[in-house]
Amino acid sequence: MTRGNNRNKVFRSDDDYLYFLELIGRYKSEHPFDLYHYCLMPTHTHFLIQTKKALDFSTFMKKLNLAYFQHYRQSYDWIGHFWQDRYKSQAVGKDAYFIQCGKYIELNPVRARLVERPEDYKYSSYLHYVRGKTDLLITPDFLYEAIGQDAQDRQISYQKLVVDQIIEQTYGKNIWGSNYQRYREQEKVARKSKKAKNCA
Repeated sequence: MTRGNNRNKVFRSDDDYLYFLELIGRYKSEHPFDLYHYCLMPTHTHFLIQTKKALDFSTFMKKLNLAYFQHYRQSYDWIGHFWQDRYKSQAVGKDAYFIQCGKYIELNPVRARLVERPEDYKYSSYLHYVRGKTDLLITPDFLYEAIGQDAQDRQISYQKLVVDQIIEQTYGKNIWGSNYQRYREQEKVARKSKKAKNCA
């Protein structure tokens, strides 16, 4: 997640959203990762991704945020700090809650009362999953195939998918998902952090 400094609006027009998505596609090809779900809100962004290399993703985010800042500064004569600190990242357990985390992200515009229905919001991955809209940025959620027999069945099932209460409860924590999967992911993160320190 990235947020505008002091909750500043980072997207003021359709062109801003489209340019940001274009930048994602441009830099994602240089620093590959799987993007499963996303939502661009007026003041912040959400991505649910699986990185190939942690360093590559850090470089991607740096390039993305810097390039978009340059666009914003030129478009709106912005002066001063633009993004609020470094991007924030949380681990997500790869269990049945993964796809719910994705939908929870896509429901942000509804919770913020920007739209009444998530399908009415253009700048998220929701339409990819409920309408089959082509989105070249998306790697289909690996649990998506299991929720229906064909494309139409999966779209209906995804639309009806109920976000479990545990997602809301773990949204602000360092790990999302079931208790078991959160424990496994926490252990994995700890091991990788230790390995990185030993290599430094």
